Amino acid sequence: MATQCPKCQTENPDTLKFCGECGTHLTPGDKSQPSFTKTLETPVSELTRGTLFADRYEIIEELGSGGMGKVYRVEDKKTKEEIAIKLIRPEVAADKKMIDRFRNELTTARKIRHKNICGMYDLSEHKGTHYITMEYVSGEDLKGLIRRVGRLDSGTAAKIANQVCEGLSEAHRLGVIHRDLKPSNVMIDKEGNARIMDFGIARSVKAKGLTGEGIIIGTPEYMSPEQAEAKELDHRSDIYSLGVIMYEMVTGQLPFEGDTPLSIAMKHKGEIPKYPKELNPQIPEDFNRLILRCMEKDKEKRFHTAEELLSELSKIEEGIPTTERIVLKRKPKIKGKHLLLFSGAAVILILLILAVFFLLPKRQATIDSIAVLPLRTSSDNPKQDIFANGMTEQIINELGKIRALRTISRQSVMQYKDSIKPMPVIAQELDVGALVEGEIFHTEQQVLITIRLIDGKKDRTIWSNEFKDEPRDILVLRSKVARAIADEIKIAITPEEESWLQSAPQVNPEAYEAYQMGRNELRKGQFDAWRKALEYFERAVEIESSFALSYAGLAEAHAWRAGVVFAPEDSWPKVKEAAEKALTLDDGLSEAHTILAWEKFQYEFDWQEAEKEFRRAFQLNPNNANAHHIYSWFLSAMERQDEAIAQIKIARKLDPLYITIKHNEGWILSSAERYDEAQKIINDIIDSNPEYPLGYWDLAYLYMCQRRYEEAIAPIQKAINLLGDEIADVIPILGYIYGRLGKETEAREILKQLDEIATTGKYVTPISWAWIYLGLGENDKAFEWLEKAYETHATWIVYIKIDPYYVNIRSDPRFKALLKKMGLE
Repeated sequence: MATQCPKCQTENPDTLKFCGECGTHLTPGDKSQPSFTKTLETPVSELTRGTLFADRYEIIEELGSGGMGKVYRVEDKKTKEEIAIKLIRPEVAADKKMIDRFRNELTTARKIRHKNICGMYDLSEHKGTHYITMEYVSGEDLKGLIRRVGRLDSGTAAKIANQVCEGLSEAHRLGVIHRDLKPSNVMIDKEGNARIMDFGIARSVKAKGLTGEGIIIGTPEYMSPEQAEAKELDHRSDIYSLGVIMYEMVTGQLPFEGDTPLSIAMKHKGEIPKYPKELNPQIPEDFNRLILRCMEKDKEKRFHTAEELLSELSKIEEGIPTTERIVLKRKPKIKGKHLLLFSGAAVILILLILAVFFLLPKRQATIDSIAVLPLRTSSDNPKQDIFANGMTEQIINELGKIRALRTISRQSVMQYKDSIKPMPVIAQELDVGALVEGEIFHTEQQVLITIRLIDGKKDRTIWSNEFKDEPRDILVLRSKVARAIADEIKIAITPEEESWLQSAPQVNPEAYEAYQMGRNELRKGQFDAWRKALEYFERAVEIESSFALSYAGLAEAHAWRAGVVFAPEDSWPKVKEAAEKALTLDDGLSEAHTILAWEKFQYEFDWQEAEKEFRRAFQLNPNNANAHHIYSWFLSAMERQDEAIAQIKIARKLDPLYITIKHNEGWILSSAERYDEAQKIINDIIDSNPEYPLGYWDLAYLYMCQRRYEEAIAPIQKAINLLGDEIADVIPILGYIYGRLGKETEAREILKQLDEIATTGKYVTPISWAWIYLGLGENDKAFEWLEKAYETHATWIVYIKIDPYYVNIRSDPRFKALLKKMGLE
């Protein structure tokens, strides 16, 4: 009875344990599986061809299994790409520390980009099953090749080892060790190139303590002695494992075998292997010595680095005649009598292709959306990295001026820094037609930028170019890059946009560097970083007082702390002063108009001027996600809810991965009484970001809008716990809820906490006390605090018409009088 191989579908005699074609392990009675798709209703251990896993991945075939779990080739129905997924065994996934370690280590492994390394993507979970997604490499693994061919000739073994070593060298350069290097984790692709797989248990050399003491990770047959003893590992452990792989390639057998994994591991620790040359006399002596040096028990005696090993391997490979190297690629054979027919058909086909290419009219590019990925730098200098991030943002801002082109904002694209995700996946996640990637090199004399424009769906380079200029012309350079990209995709540019793209002044390089350092600190979102940002922006202004962007940076830095950390009267005037100074120097700064609009909305209660500034910001940069974002707050406060929702959705489209925008969409939908939509978004925030406190704030706010006060307690307490010391703006909400539920003692305890916080000198908005008194039903005291909030233009009072705290006083004459004073009635 024949046994069909589950991998290549070859029919094999039932006497074979491994497929004669591809080397896959055979189980008698294996049959090919039906090709139709079915929803997953069976345990993950029984996944078969056609099963739809996690409502997204259609199983094509099982690729193999190991100590961590099974690996499948699947089609990602979302991206229409073939990838591989590893389903982690339940007994492994049950250890939360193990899963946390995987998650941490994948973060590191994703940074590795190399032609000899298979890319790792993400760790996810579906109905209790944890799985890792990774790049799928079509071909066969090295273990299967060894089984199929037997021992490899020295030339082929050296070539494979050389490529594996190149991949290891890049990983080690980034501080990552593999820890489970073995032939089944090395794929030989269709071109005959080696690719290292499964960096899922890789560990950053710098990240100590992620593996529990005494835990052994790896495969016994390929373990280094120190790994067998569960000692701390470094890159030399991978060199040992590569030595074992080379040993197996050239001899066709393992150096150590045993009845149990422990016995094999102990042999690695204490036994000396047979010389490879004894088992295969054809091995060159220098190759024999190299393998044995890799397998030294004392790691100090091994090659010290992968680069050192690579250098020696290259010499050995060069010295082996090419006739001794087998061809790894499988090519179809064309027999003699068919050769002439095939050649003629090929000629006709080529002529047809050429005719179509030259005679058909060329289609104009239809790219109308783009994402500029973080520019890379080859330098280890942190300032170079900051400079690259800053230039990325500058190019995004320049492209954003083109109305006909949707340009993704900085917050979303920066999440792909050091990512190894394929370009089509990134394009699909950001919903864009094209991607821009490149490198930047910056010296005191010159700035050099290399740019590539990539078709997002086809992962094809459309165009590339190099730009260079002096540092003082850095703003001119960013405009040149943006203009060149626009020209290449043939996007329509109005005369007004053309003038904006060409209006770029020179700038003092030191001032520009200080400005970029300030932007870098501001992005961190931390209090200490905010102070440093102010210092950098002020330094930039001191160096060059006519540098408009520095004043815009100052305005934005003050705005994010105005009325939150500092009293409104101590901070908003500084925002206005800096923003107006920036616009005096350059009225074309969309970001400065945005911040000025925010100040007029939050502090001056000048609704008409605020809207005028927002519209000017959109005119200058229709892709300014921050402007659309803050404008949605304004519209919601004005009770123009449909417009507010439209604006927040535009902001989401321009910045799809920025969680703060998503959080505010949930809040606006709740205020607009679109509760089902709000619930869906809030659930998604919490599910994907369980440590994000504002997701729980959103849920509590949704429940308050629906007067489900009892249910609001748990999420707001969760938000308080996650916020730590930053609770002054959140605990009043809990006080209000307690008051509404008749829990007077608890509500008054929170009043005391607010008093204590205020005595420390930390600013607390008067509206906080008002909310708690409103919850307690003590309206007279609540109105006293509301008057203080109005007089000081306190945070949150601008939302008085929509927030649920005022539900019981909306008919009170004092409430209507307050709205009139604010110009809201």
